[in-house]
Amino acid sequence: MKSATPKVLHSICGRSLVGHVLAAARELDPESLVVVVGHAREKVAVHLAEVDPGVRTAVQAEQNGTGHAVRMGLEELGGGVDGTVVVVCGDTPLLTGATLRRLAETHAADGNAVTVLTAEVPDATGYGRIVRDGASGAVTAIVEHKDATESQRAIREINSGVFAFDGQLLADALGKVRTDNSQGEEYLTDVLGILREAGHRVGASVAVDHREIAGINNRVQLAEARRILNDRLLTEAMLAGVTVVDPASTWVDVTVTFEQDALVHPGTQLLGATHLGEGAEVGPNSRLKDTVVGAGARVDNTVADGAEVGPQATVGPYAYLRPGTRLGLKAKIGTYVETKNASIGEGTKVPHLSYVGDATIGEYSNIGAASVFVNYDGEQKHHTTVGSHCKTGSDNMFVAPVTVGDGAYTAAGSVITKDVPPGSLAVARGQQRNIEGWVARKRPGSAAAKAAEAAAREAESES
Repeated sequence: MKSATPKVLHSICGRSLVGHVLAAARELDPESLVVVVGHAREKVAVHLAEVDPGVRTAVQAEQNGTGHAVRMGLEELGGGVDGTVVVVCGDTPLLTGATLRRLAETHAADGNAVTVLTAEVPDATGYGRIVRDGASGAVTAIVEHKDATESQRAIREINSGVFAFDGQLLADALGKVRTDNSQGEEYLTDVLGILREAGHRVGASVAVDHREIAGINNRVQLAEARRILNDRLLTEAMLAGVTVVDPASTWVDVTVTFEQDALVHPGTQLLGATHLGEGAEVGPNSRLKDTVVGAGARVDNTVADGAEVGPQATVGPYAYLRPGTRLGLKAKIGTYVETKNASIGEGTKVPHLSYVGDATIGEYSNIGAASVFVNYDGEQKHHTTVGSHCKTGSDNMFVAPVTVGDGAYTAAGSVITKDVPPGSLAVARGQQRNIEGWVARKRPGSAAAKAAEAAAREAESES
């Protein structure tokens, strides 16, 4: 990956690579779930504790092959395991729980000692090839690409690295795995030959979509997997009644949820725990993270993080909703407005060019253009409260902590530093004073002076 980040911690669609694999494995409801960690194990272990606190870890101090890794995993569980052991790879984010379930069901139904998940791929370069018995079609061996003959390299059915084993037979066979191969490693795939030679049944379950088993080894493959998974998520959403105008330019995380008749315009990113309510409309060119958009709300050209947009509210274009923003029913946040930790009541409007931070605004109030809620004194944040049915003028500064009572008005250009009683008009600005002839005296010969002289002559001629 050419990265300081361990490969399995790179993310697509809101989860790390290993996080996707864990989610698929959890769909089997396993009795135990063990992740074998080696390279950068400290970082990986911390991440695992965050995303799946119930997972157990086994340390592979030296990377001596896949068989050795599985042996470390079994040792974490006390050695042999009764029942089925499913082995998956930590870098296959497209693998689904449904495919794993089919693998486990096939394994049980056929009474296999081991069942390998396989797939037929257009290009098998780098993968272990599935060698079958010509007569029965049974799996006889898995040959790694570097150890394969030319005829074996022509095989397109490949090993996914995903297996279902009889736990006791697996533990016994791992003790017999040799290291006489080109890498000097313990190959897990050698277990198949060992079990077959012992007279046990080796079977296969073929993946419906070969892309599910794709491993990620560089950032090109990471981007390809992100595209595939994103398309999968959008297809599920559209089949459930969501309109996605342009899937090619729309990106979603696996944790995003929708209700019927939501509409997503081009250039939109929906991230984290974002939820779109029934009939909600988002985009174009919007990025929402951990944001709830209520039924019938409209969010246009907006960045939102940790916000709640109430039903039938409107936001944007070019708005920024920061964490703690809560908009009530039919509230409006307009063009070039930024909000943070602000509760904005039903029907209230903040139409344009304003900052509302650490504030509570009641119902059906209107905040004038170019208003700023001055919440920070250099050391602490303070709160502003504006009541219901208030009308505040343009270019107002509300210097917190301050309260504007219900039904109050504030004049344009005011700096509000004291509480405004309900129903009052607050005027907090200096008196205007005009100094006649100032331009002619201070800027003689300037364009402004000449324009003023011309205006004076015109006024004289008209009088």
